[in-house]
Amino acid sequence: MLIDGELQVTAGGAVFDVVHPASEEVVGRASDGTVGDMERAVEAARRAFDTTDWARDVEFRYHCLIQLADALEREKEWLRRVLVTEVGCPVSVTRSQIDEPIDEVRHWAEYGRAFEYVADNGVHQTPLGPALRKIFYEPTGVVGAITPWNVPFYLNIAETMPALMAGNTVVLKPAQLTPWSGSELGRILAEETDIPAGVFNVVTSNANEVGAALSADPRVDMITFTGSTATGRAILAAASATVKKTLLELGGKSAHIVLDDADLSASLPLAAMMACVMSGQSCILPSRILLSRKRYDEGLAILETSMANFPVGDPWTPGVMQGPQISQAQREKVFGLIRSGIDSGARVVTGGGTPADLPVGYYVQPTLLADVDPNSRVAQEEIFGPVLTVTPYDTEDEAVAIANNSIYGLSGEVSGADVDRAVSVARRMRTGNVTINGKSHFGIGSPFGGIKQSGLGRRNGDEGFKEYLESKTVGMPA
Repeated sequence: MLIDGELQVTAGGAVFDVVHPASEEVVGRASDGTVGDMERAVEAARRAFDTTDWARDVEFRYHCLIQLADALEREKEWLRRVLVTEVGCPVSVTRSQIDEPIDEVRHWAEYGRAFEYVADNGVHQTPLGPALRKIFYEPTGVVGAITPWNVPFYLNIAETMPALMAGNTVVLKPAQLTPWSGSELGRILAEETDIPAGVFNVVTSNANEVGAALSADPRVDMITFTGSTATGRAILAAASATVKKTLLELGGKSAHIVLDDADLSASLPLAAMMACVMSGQSCILPSRILLSRKRYDEGLAILETSMANFPVGDPWTPGVMQGPQISQAQREKVFGLIRSGIDSGARVVTGGGTPADLPVGYYVQPTLLADVDPNSRVAQEEIFGPVLTVTPYDTEDEAVAIANNSIYGLSGEVSGADVDRAVSVARRMRTGNVTINGKSHFGIGSPFGGIKQSGLGRRNGDEGFKEYLESKTVGMPA
């Protein structure tokens, strides 16, 4: 853990095990922080925000984040090893989870340095004469960041770097299953940068009440969280007691509408890859394929070939694109939802079990379910596994209705030869983000977030940076 600038373990040296999902073996331990440790971290962050120049010195913040980016670059192969070991993601797909996040540290340093923290709102007539109004953008205060286990290093960066560059202090609570990506970030920051004590704190813990304490603490001004909708609801409830600002990126059950004029040979193999490449453990992947009945059998055949031949195996093996699920409990959840789909009439086209050549590790075969009832559990609940459900539709209106038949609204996709038509369909989808013909919506410069029960607020882009700021309007003599 990193608390008030010091790397430490919890009182009494309590630790918890970290298990490698591919071997099912204990590969190390992490400090098991307590509520008391969290309280000390919050106190350090509060003091650093209130008593240092961190919130006011943009150039110093820029200097420190560039130091951090340089240090992360030097240690990125070690960070890659940590990531593969605690998550089980294939090393071949870690560029987006290690290299790109390091680039994003530099991005936020540059962005925050160039940001206009004072905006002229013009001269307005008042009963007492003309008034010049200016908008001052100021840091929110102490930000509590609670991150998930699926892409831990990336999300530790995504949730904390814009917060730091905006002038906030931070307390990071990494996921219980992936404590090392967070603690190693804290170690590098403490050892290699000039960031003052208390500005950035990391508390690892195996206890749910530690994260709950962060959400409820009145000294915390904002909570940023990525994870399940159920946990997001609990955080929102805890934060409401002190009317905290919240930034929530929650669950998804995204639909991919494949129009009847789409190039199936281009769109469907990519859809299969997206479903499997992170073992399905991504909130934004389009896990519901909606196929025109006119081309249903043709599309199923392409998906079957793609998923049946997808490279699954040990995450350190070159060429492997899908590793294990994060835990035994997560694998059982995936199998349970597959069984529920079968019980509600779905047909297993390929997969559905454990790979025969991988008896050890929390592996799930890439699984394709056809004829899926859009109201069934497997079509409504987030699976977080390498499972694609396929549902036929007759008309464009029906496809849009099925896509919108969800409590979630995080992402989505449309494939079609007529781009204008595809954009028209995308505009009708009740979701925060849509990809058309594989051209991803996701990027550091574009706002990202959900509607409905997929979250509140936006990450990335100008909107994402401003989430960590408060606006203050000041009127003065013109």
